[in-house]
Amino acid sequence: MIGHLRAEKDPATFMRAASLVTAPGVRLLHIGGPLDPGLAAAARATTARHPRYRWLGALAHEETRAHLRRSRALVIASTMEGGANVIIEAVTSGVPVIASNIDGNRGMLGPDYAGYFPVGDAVALARLIERCAADAVFDATLRAGCAARAPLFAPAAEQAALRDLVDNLLRDHPPRTTNDWKRP
Repeated sequence: MIGHLRAEKDPATFMRAASLVTAPGVRLLHIGGPLDPGLAAAARATTARHPRYRWLGALAHEETRAHLRRSRALVIASTMEGGANVIIEAVTSGVPVIASNIDGNRGMLGPDYAGYFPVGDAVALARLIERCAADAVFDATLRAGCAARAPLFAPAAEQAALRDLVDNLLRDHPPRTTNDWKRP
């Protein structure tokens, strides 16, 4: 999981899932700064209690990206999200995403993506983590779903979408000239 320790990112669900995952060899790494002291204390306690969970704290962007590229999957447990940049980074790195079923995540990953879990449901999250680790077909399904979305996040595609948006706005509202601002 990559996300600061704050309520909107719901790191507590990821921490609870750590106590439920039993698949051998699965490690749950959490990267993110301690923005909420209570959640930071919970992360330290979870690290001490569950050997498969480790909170790494805030890391430099490049170090975070290196961890992401080496990961089997990314978890995003947010309760609300406009569109997480970390999803783009995972998808364009070929890393499948396990995400809370919220509008922002669905908008980025698509309505039929197989890697959603209900918000706050640590049991469902743990099952998806274990399934991703143990079920090669499911893992391939998540990877294919992310690969299908990757072209949407290419810089050229984003630039074209922005140009289209600006063109549409200008078409509907032509720019005013200095004469438009003069009083009658």
